[in-house]
Amino acid sequence: QVQLVESGGGLVQPGGSLRLSCAASGFSLGYLAIGWFRQAPGKEREGVSCISSRDGTTSYVDSVKGRFTTSRDNAKNTVYLQMNSLKPEDTAVYYCAVLRTKYYCSTLVADEYEYWGQGTQVIVSS
Repeated sequence: QVQLVESGGGLVQPGGSLRLSCAASGFSLGYLAIGWFRQAPGKEREGVSCISSRDGTTSYVDSVKGRFTTSRDNAKNTVYLQMNSLKPEDTAVYYCAVLRTKYYCSTLVADEYEYWGQGTQVIVSS
């Protein structure tokens, strides 16, 4: 059974922080590049970040650079997205997914990823 489960979303005020988790089962997450995506109502799914499997290097969309950090704990088979200085524009359902046939984060295009989780809702509002 190949499955990803996102958790950690919730309601937070602007400037606050959340840490999202992406837990994998049925495969070893440590051998794969894992991306985070988000989708706001009425908008296309947007690539947020990626962490590679080989050396743990990361990439981010410009709008979250300096605020978001993705990391992994291979022993727990889990990838994280630490979100700081949250803005209302960050409100969305957040998903994690596996980059198909790649070890390094070469793209944040959603069509290149597979094994999507169910998503976790993040609402940034005062």
